[in-house]
Amino acid sequence: MRIHWLQHADFEDLGAIAPWLAKRDYTVTGTRLFTGEAPPPVTAFDALIVMGGPMNIYEHAHHPWLVAEKQLIRAALDDGKRLLGICLGAQLIADQLGGPVMRNTEHEIGWFPVTPTAEGHRSGLFGNPPSSLMTCHWHGDTYALPRHAECLARSEVCEQQAYSYDRMRVVGLQFHPEVTAANLAEWLRHERLPDAPHVQSARQILEYADAFAANRSFLNDLLARVLG
Repeated sequence: MRIHWLQHADFEDLGAIAPWLAKRDYTVTGTRLFTGEAPPPVTAFDALIVMGGPMNIYEHAHHPWLVAEKQLIRAALDDGKRLLGICLGAQLIADQLGGPVMRNTEHEIGWFPVTPTAEGHRSGLFGNPPSSLMTCHWHGDTYALPRHAECLARSEVCEQQAYSYDRMRVVGLQFHPEVTAANLAEWLRHERLPDAPHVQSARQILEYADAFAANRSFLNDLLARVLG
C-alpha cells in the first residue's frame, strides 16, 4: 500500500504513527506543505493521512497552500481513497465532506477523556467493553458532523471528537492519540498556552506518561482498521 501524509508545521509530525508504518511493507511519502511543496496527484497514493497544525482551515491568505490541499482531499474522497485526519486534518476532511469548521466554545488543551457514542461502541475501537479514553487535546476549533458521517466520541467541552464516514474508509479525530512525550515537549516550545478553564499547564501536560500506552493501543487498532 502507498501511504501519503500531509504536514502543516515543522514541529508536528506523524508521532507514533511513524513506527507503526515502518513495521509494514508500505511505501510512505509526505508533503511538507508549509515549505511550499506541492502535493502529489491523487493517483500517487492509496491512503492519505492529514496531520495537525496551529492554523485554521480558512486562513488562505496566510497559508495559500490550503487551497491545493483541500482540492487534494476532495479528489481523494471522490476517488475512494482511505483517509485519516487528526485535529486540523479531521477539520479539513470534515469541511470537504460538507461539515463546516468553527470556533469551539472553549479551548481544549491537555489530557481529558473522550467518551464513545453508541456508534463508537459498535466500532470496537474503544475496547470490549468500550470505555472512555484519556487522551491528548490541542485545539480551539471544531467541526459540524458531515452528512452521512457517524460521531464516534465526544468530550465534556467538544461534542465532535471523532467521526467515521463510508464504513470507516474515512476517519477523523479531533484528539491526538499519536502524540509522544517528544511531540509534547516540541509543541510546548512553539505554542503559547491560553489561560482558559480546559487548558492545562505545561507541567500537567508533560505528567501524563501513564496515558501513552492506552493511546498507542487505540491508535494501533485504528490504523489497522483504516490502513490495514
